[in-house]
Amino acid sequence: MARVEPVVGEPAAVADLGSERALLVADVHAGIEVGLRYERGVELESRADARRERLCGLIDETDADRLVVLGDLAHRIAAPEGDEREELGTLIRSVTDRVPMTLVEGNHDAGVAEAFAADLDVIDPAGSVIGGGSVEESEGAVGVVHGHTWPDPALLGADVVCMGHEHPQVRLEDPVGGSRVERAWLRGRVDPAAFVGDDEPNPAAVDDPPELVIFPAFNERSGGTWVNVEGQSFLAPFLPDALPAGDAYLLDGTRLGGFRGI
Repeated sequence: MARVEPVVGEPAAVADLGSERALLVADVHAGIEVGLRYERGVELESRADARRERLCGLIDETDADRLVVLGDLAHRIAAPEGDEREELGTLIRSVTDRVPMTLVEGNHDAGVAEAFAADLDVIDPAGSVIGGGSVEESEGAVGVVHGHTWPDPALLGADVVCMGHEHPQVRLEDPVGGSRVERAWLRGRVDPAAFVGDDEPNPAAVDDPPELVIFPAFNERSGGTWVNVEGQSFLAPFLPDALPAGDAYLLDGTRLGGFRGI
């Protein structure tokens, strides 16, 4: 069985891929301050250096052999240029000086693979299985997908599927009416029929569907989906139906129980 273990206190996890130990993160959104300035006229001090140092520090601390980004390495939905491209280049060089880097293309990554083709291994937005050999011999296999498109049905053969895109958050209230919002993990068994869409052949025949792990956003400025707020729309086309009984966890490991009932 594949093991995907969150790093306590961080929006990151470590996966045993058999021949490699991988650090997984989602939604880095490098260049977000540039994007917010361009999109909304909002001026924020850049945290590019802090994000890069934090990510590289996690690679060192977890003794990872590879970094896998589950989509949205970049922020602006356009080919990177100017300050954003410079930030991305510095980040990618800092990572690849340590370990190889794999990017699952997200909806914000237009042009990133092309711009940095010599530096990145790139996985199609529909996802793929990494580790554990082929999906037919999937003991220990980990599926990876960003989450903005319908996934490749082959992911149903993995032990666990990791995704980003959703930026899950929970709103917690205290007895006197105060509230705070925290990033969260969602984990639970996949409903195969809801995961791959109506046009795919016989997904209900999957005897042992994988666990789905939805990662919190690495970038704390990127907003998110309040998963325990009634009426909140999810971003992924297969959610929430594909996760009928998922549990939510805070970054510190606190289990909040089923996300629908928090």
